[in-house]
Amino acid sequence: MTSQTSNQTQTRWNIAAILSAAALMVAGSHVEIPYYPVPMTLQTVAVLGTGLALGLRQGGAAVATFLGAGAVGLPVFAGGKGGFEVFARPTGGYLIGFAIAVLFCGWARDRGWTQSLPGASVVALLGTALVYPTGLLQLGAVLGWDKPILEWGLAPFILGDITKALIAAFGVTLGARALGLGGR
Repeated sequence: MTSQTSNQTQTRWNIAAILSAAALMVAGSHVEIPYYPVPMTLQTVAVLGTGLALGLRQGGAAVATFLGAGAVGLPVFAGGKGGFEVFARPTGGYLIGFAIAVLFCGWARDRGWTQSLPGASVVALLGTALVYPTGLLQLGAVLGWDKPILEWGLAPFILGDITKALIAAFGVTLGARALGLGGR
């Protein structure tokens, strides 16, 4: 196999991984428990798992693909929503938080911090925590700070998000080991 053929094959695998991860984010957004004003979804598992599995560059490309598809109007967000205006709604900050979480988890993965289950778990939990600041800021800005923002946008999600972070860490770590990739 020539170097050019090898590079083309690697590029195809990279593109497939990015598109697959974005598709998992879409699938996770459609597994939804309606809750006001922020629905509960499985997006977090896909977001964290993407960063843990693909690293900074590919994970960033996957979340950019997901967010970009939604921004142009494809129904990829929770509730089948799409369009740039979703970013101005109460849940828009959580979408931005997903990008921050993927980039952090990918950055940590690229530094080798996720090669063990405990390391991947800590990184995934920190990644989860990074979704909240932008989410809560947007929620308060749109609905008003006189509303119970923490009660609506944080408290009901904590236990579920911890569980989803641990599922992502376990799944990526177990999957990497099963594929003979060490902790990647």
